[in-house]
Amino acid sequence: MIVCAVLLVTLVAAGHAQSLDQAKKLYNEGAYAEAKPAFEKLVRQSPSNPSYNLWYGVCCFETDDFVSAEKHLSVAVSRDLGESYHYLADIYTASYRFAEAVDMWKGYIEHLKKKKEDTEAVEAQLAGVEKLLRMKERMEDVQVIDSIVVDRDEILTAYFLSSDCGTLLHASGSDFFELTDVQTSVYINPKGDQAYYGRPDENGRYTLYTQSKLMDTWADESPVFAADTADNNYPFVRGDGVTLYFASKGNGSIGGYDLFVTRYKNNAFLAPEQMGMPFNSTANDYLMVIDETKETGWFVSDRNQPEGKVCVYLFIPDESRKRIDSSADDLQLCRRALLASIHDTWVAGNDYSERISRARTDEMAMAAPKRPHDFAFVVNDLNTYHTWTDFKSPEAENAYRKVENIRKQIEDLKQKLDESRGKYTAGNEAARTRLKSSILKSEEELTTLYAQMNEWVKKTRNIENKH
Repeated sequence: MIVCAVLLVTLVAAGHAQSLDQAKKLYNEGAYAEAKPAFEKLVRQSPSNPSYNLWYGVCCFETDDFVSAEKHLSVAVSRDLGESYHYLADIYTASYRFAEAVDMWKGYIEHLKKKKEDTEAVEAQLAGVEKLLRMKERMEDVQVIDSIVVDRDEILTAYFLSSDCGTLLHASGSDFFELTDVQTSVYINPKGDQAYYGRPDENGRYTLYTQSKLMDTWADESPVFAADTADNNYPFVRGDGVTLYFASKGNGSIGGYDLFVTRYKNNAFLAPEQMGMPFNSTANDYLMVIDETKETGWFVSDRNQPEGKVCVYLFIPDESRKRIDSSADDLQLCRRALLASIHDTWVAGNDYSERISRARTDEMAMAAPKRPHDFAFVVNDLNTYHTWTDFKSPEAENAYRKVENIRKQIEDLKQKLDESRGKYTAGNEAARTRLKSSILKSEEELTTLYAQMNEWVKKTRNIENKH
């Protein structure tokens, strides 16, 4: 019996070692999903083992299970396992818990100093997160009143500028480019004699340029910032003619493109000023537009969006740039900075429906000669259809009928959502609790419908153009 018991323990230990060795081999090869089940089993067997928690936590992180990753990496950090610090810092940074991320980087620096290892790279990471923390603490109290998810190459479909704001054009549809894959927009001032745009060099780095229109010809191309080597793009000039908004991957960007503002003075643009949160994020944020006539603004962000999609946010400009009350708790600040829900930015009792409607109104279309039509479908740069008989392809007509059906669903859902939002703002705590889940569900459904509609619009356009 004793011999059998010893043999059993030996076999279990051998199996354990084999499982651990195999898991570590997969881990070191970067096969985290394959290694994860073995480490999960080991953690169950030895919950306080710091190495098991580290390896399992990293596997969870690399497979996007951030809740489990945080739990197990915290155990590893408590035992000063160096690798766990930067993974936890990344988790806290992604969720905008910058103060906790700062603590992790500081802990990692102390860990490296004990081992007499170089800390320069980690100190740079710490400085970046400290900057994010300062930006969050100085966050502007912006009211974001609407949002729409679109394909990245169709962002201008969400912008409806007043005539006195100038014009935004796709690069491929302008007079400035022959290439169709240039990722920029062209801004032309209200007089139609000054243009701003981004253009890539041979390395793909974008530079801002301006041109003047002499008689009927665009000429005198010159860089906006003569000595700036940053990747700058997506310009817009306000109605005052001197305030320039643009996006940059340099100038201290906190992640991808960041929004910046500058002003023209004494024949040159001043040093750019980085805009704060929630306009900027650790994702790409660009194409800031302010329409004084409509008293609204737009900007684009790919935060929390799948590949190829972006969200266009509609907000109320505030020249005072008032900051959020410093008494707000950190969770509320995180949600506001992330724009987790635009309703978090609303002022109780305010009705934004009229302003949203005005912002969505295309003045040029309204000013055009009226003729009976069922819709306005842009087929290409030369053709816009207004009736079903305009379609040349029956297949395209059927596809666009699906677009119109989805559009009707969207309008019905938006009306329902506006009513729910009104009840939410006017209701007590109990009413808000009841309404919150249905509002969030309707918003998700609305995002899905917009995505479906955009897909069918593209299908219709492709079918008709091929026909």
